[in-house]
Amino acid sequence: MLYDIRLNLRYDYDAAAGGGRHQVRVLPSTISGVQRVIAASLSFVPAPSERSDFSDFFGNNVTSIAFRDVHDALEIRMSARVAVSRPEPGLDVSPDIRRLREDLDAVRSLSPDTPHHFLAASDHAGIDADITGYARSSAGNSAVSTAMDLCSRIYRDFTYDGEATTVQTRASDAFDLKRGVCQDFSHIMIAGLRGLGVPAGYVSGFLRTIPPRGKPRLEGADAMHAWVKVWCGRDTGWQEFDPTNGMRASNDHITVGHGRDYSDVAPIVGILKTTGGQVGEQAVDVIPVVLEKA
Repeated sequence: MLYDIRLNLRYDYDAAAGGGRHQVRVLPSTISGVQRVIAASLSFVPAPSERSDFSDFFGNNVTSIAFRDVHDALEIRMSARVAVSRPEPGLDVSPDIRRLREDLDAVRSLSPDTPHHFLAASDHAGIDADITGYARSSAGNSAVSTAMDLCSRIYRDFTYDGEATTVQTRASDAFDLKRGVCQDFSHIMIAGLRGLGVPAGYVSGFLRTIPPRGKPRLEGADAMHAWVKVWCGRDTGWQEFDPTNGMRASNDHITVGHGRDYSDVAPIVGILKTTGGQVGEQAVDVIPVVLEKA
């Protein structure tokens, strides 16, 4: 699938900021065998006094910006054309959890994608006895079946509620509420799998949404999305699951980046020299591109 993606983030400040410094992670990445970024651009209003672009430890695209002049708002505009072609899930040859630990012991690498980075508790996805107990009911004959069952149960058992949580909410709090958004459901799944000894990480990106039959697609109606990657053994490797929708990641999932949890791939983090609060707005368009045959 070929997509044109547009993202607009805007932050209005209660009081003018005398300066600021931020790191922005919204540009999709080229991932071998999964997706290819054909073109991409990222701009800011006002223009920053400093800008640098680099890749972080996990290979995510990062843009560092700094402002020295007074400004009362910040707008971030990203556009990209991305081709997504995920491989179809093959025969499940992943080991059960006991044999998965044996596979883990055989991994001697500390490279960014090694499963060892995704086993321990992290800021938003701490190991929690109640979540581990919930996840244990999903433990099956393979790592893939365990992850898929937990993904499906979270989809069934939890209520999507955009008002129930914030970006600071931890997995344990969302689990107690039994409601939240994609970020929360992903953190719960990650925490549950790690509690079982299964490496799991957080994926940030976009999801194409399909309007109801006969209804036009609304501009800016989409939003950034989150799902989970799970290490399923040396032969199967990393597989991705979307607990918000109870499904495996498909060609409608476009990846921006991945990490241990939300804090590794937040769209923007930083500091402002100001007083008061701020109001943020987000608009995303994920538009399939149909190429006409010559």
